Amino acid sequence: MPELPEVEVTRLSFAGRIAGATILGLQMGKPLRWPLGCDPAQLLGHTVLQVRRRGKYLLLDTTGGLLLIHLGMSGSLVFAADLPAPGKHDHFDMRTSAGCLRLHDPRRFGAVVYAPGEDDAGARKLLGRLGVEPLGPDFDALAFHAALQLRQTAIKQVLLAGEVVVGVGNIYASEALFMAGIRPTVRAARLSKPRAARLHAAIREVLAQAVAKGGSTLKDFSNAQGESGYFQLEARVYDRAGLPCKVCGAPIRSMRQGQRSTFFCVNCQKP
Repeated sequence: MPELPEVEVTRLSFAGRIAGATILGLQMGKPLRWPLGCDPAQLLGHTVLQVRRRGKYLLLDTTGGLLLIHLGMSGSLVFAADLPAPGKHDHFDMRTSAGCLRLHDPRRFGAVVYAPGEDDAGARKLLGRLGVEPLGPDFDALAFHAALQLRQTAIKQVLLAGEVVVGVGNIYASEALFMAGIRPTVRAARLSKPRAARLHAAIREVLAQAVAKGGSTLKDFSNAQGESGYFQLEARVYDRAGLPCKVCGAPIRSMRQGQRSTFFCVNCQKP
């Protein structure tokens, strides 16, 4: 699944090129996770103002409203001046004066949803419960610790839930917890201020590194220019079960938490 770094990398790869473009056509393929929510013709002739990100959602502000795009489990965007006819798994084409934006999504868990604005009820339903942006100025270490004190579940599960801090998906939660020296099974409320501060810093560092490396391409992720990511090549624990820890040499262990694989080092990460 594309996580926050992959979504941010995607945004960076086409946001500057599509800003200011006029929407010339909108073509929908097979139904996605949620319906578009408007007649596609409603957006024709409007201008793309900017492309923002909120968690794992891309927000395309236009003079005719807001398009919220989620890549789901297997989705990716491509933006190019000239694209071939849509294929079997191409379910959204937006032709603009600068090129065509296409959503390719084999599993169709992604979505493109229209809302008149971010304050609209439909947009609030999707975005309203998202936590603080981990790479933004509002991600405060003391507030992060205070929020963790209210959670009695395992810290890895708290991170994945996205209500305290948004977008720290499975890969990057495992990596941040390793960097902070925290066992994934520790109850969030048990973390002291110093340990929470280390995790806060680790989340920022890991996500920033991932964005700089173009995200992680485990199967078929690529940005809107068709480029793969390389962060997975530098992973310290994720998907390294049985391999030696890069710090202490002990075998990396794996377990299941909430139907997701968790990777950790029993020596470097303390309960």
